[in-house]
Amino acid sequence: MSPKHVVYKKVSRDKSVAVYMAKRDFVDHCDFVDPVDGVILIDPVQLKGRKVYVMLSCTFRYGRQDMDVMGVAFRRDLFVVTRQVYPELQDKEKLTHNKIQQKLLRKLGDNAFPFFFEFPDNLPCSVALQPGPSDVGKKCAVEFEVKAFCGEIQDDKVDKQSSVRLNIRKIQFSPESSKVVPTAETTFEFLMSEKPLHVKLSLPKETFYHGEPLKANVEITNSSSRNIKDISVSVEQVTNVVLYSNDKYVKSVAKEETSDSVPSGTSLKKEYTLYPLLAHNKDRRGLALDGRLKHEDTNLASSSIVKQEVLKEVQGMLVSYKVVVRMIASGMVGSSEVSLEVPFRLMNPKPEPVAPVKESEPEDMVFEDFKRAYLKGIVYGDDDESPTEA
Repeated sequence: MSPKHVVYKKVSRDKSVAVYMAKRDFVDHCDFVDPVDGVILIDPVQLKGRKVYVMLSCTFRYGRQDMDVMGVAFRRDLFVVTRQVYPELQDKEKLTHNKIQQKLLRKLGDNAFPFFFEFPDNLPCSVALQPGPSDVGKKCAVEFEVKAFCGEIQDDKVDKQSSVRLNIRKIQFSPESSKVVPTAETTFEFLMSEKPLHVKLSLPKETFYHGEPLKANVEITNSSSRNIKDISVSVEQVTNVVLYSNDKYVKSVAKEETSDSVPSGTSLKKEYTLYPLLAHNKDRRGLALDGRLKHEDTNLASSSIVKQEVLKEVQGMLVSYKVVVRMIASGMVGSSEVSLEVPFRLMNPKPEPVAPVKESEPEDMVFEDFKRAYLKGIVYGDDDESPTEA
């Protein structure tokens, strides 16, 4: 049985233009980013002499588009590039970069035209803040889109009947595993206590994968005169909206609250297991998620990896994670909270490479409708389609 390759397609309402793409996720490998390519199929009769263009864009949204720009709402195009597909300005061979494009061009015929874009290396990855159950129209996200449209000239107002919009994702996988073992330790001194409290927090590795349990090791040596109680360990997601407002969202995504105690003059060494999963945080407003293409196909946002030479302000939103241990130190002169934290990465593992198809094995293509994403509770602007039209 010959291998099959899924090709995603979407057709304009008037059937004048259709887009075919072999994938929806494009990987940022840090030293390069997968190019965006596909094929446009046109109907010359429906075009009625108009030209066909294709555009790749990266947009940062902060609130609804129809809200006052001077208020909470904000939208900024981080990257936009538009190319004319028809009539051709280049030979098809120069824009054909892989075998899937070649097969599509052969299958779709003379009215099919390839397109090809390269990402600049300073763009953020797809990420969105989860709206709460009662939020309507509030949207904060970094989104990527491929749009094909028709017009007499490139700057013509886009006719929705003759255009196609496809959300794609720019994603990162975990880099090669490092030998770094995240560790933090500190000493706390208290009033009217001759000796200190020593706390150490460590993780077995720097990078954890989505869905993987996280084990945190806590060591407490209490030489102080205070008693330690109400120990809790949590995973916190920190999202910095750096482009516009410099807002910071700190959300606990996994937490274990215990009755463990460390009386004066004793010690504790214990391993705590935490599960930072989106499934345990449904409907929690402000959580950062990896950009989604359809319902339930995402996870908590992956840690942001930014190249040293790239300005952080261009990234839109930066996501990081940390494990925090907190405890109450109580004594005769009152009580106080002490805490310690270590950072770590939460990411998807790099998938195993797919073996190339041998020339003797024909690769069949399976066409699948390209569905757009819809975040629950969001009202889209005039230039967005509704879920019933996807």
